[in-house]
Amino acid sequence: MSPDWIGAFLIGLIGAGHCMGMCGGIASMLTIGQSQPSKTIPLFYNSGRLISYALIGAIVGGTVASISEISSLNNALTWLRLAAAVFMVLLACYIGRWWQGLLAVEKLGQTLWRFISPAGKSLLPLKSPIHAIPFGFIWGWLPCGLVYSTLTWSAVSGSALNGALIMAAFGLGTLPAMLLMGFGATYLHKLQQSQIFRNLGALILLTYGLYTGYGAIILLSIS
Repeated sequence: MSPDWIGAFLIGLIGAGHCMGMCGGIASMLTIGQSQPSKTIPLFYNSGRLISYALIGAIVGGTVASISEISSLNNALTWLRLAAAVFMVLLACYIGRWWQGLLAVEKLGQTLWRFISPAGKSLLPLKSPIHAIPFGFIWGWLPCGLVYSTLTWSAVSGSALNGALIMAAFGLGTLPAMLLMGFGATYLHKLQQSQIFRNLGALILLTYGLYTGYGAIILLSIS
């Protein structure tokens, strides 16, 4: 298993509290017009969300790898890996609530989201539980600093497949919290809002980011 997959999974697992906060109202939106909401809706919705993550990861990873290969820039991926390490540090600061600078990056996606979100709203009310899959696919493009940070790792993954797997690992990390939220559980949400939990997770991500950044700097210095 690639260390980047593990790192992406940890981002999703530790940062899922942020996802729950952003997507908390979606669970109620999915039940609009349904007298007896199906318990499979959260599963279908999150399946669509993970598919969207894997797709954008494949697009970003494949595009950057192709450009790097065509341009013969041997150091390009190393520089991008250094940038990914910086994003990891910013993400650690955000999760630990030490500095909220990552929100500025999150806002960059608002313009695109204004064009995408009507497509998701047009699917409501859901005609059947399985229609939650395309709804989740669209809502996976919701502007999110965690997603953008993880995408930087997809960009340096070296291929479309690795980019997709990194984003899928991130999505799997968010899955437990998102499914429990969909089924009405609150304990995990309280745990992830704990400052001790957030600080511990932020320190893990910070260490990983600094380690990756150090490795990139070493590679650049000897190239």
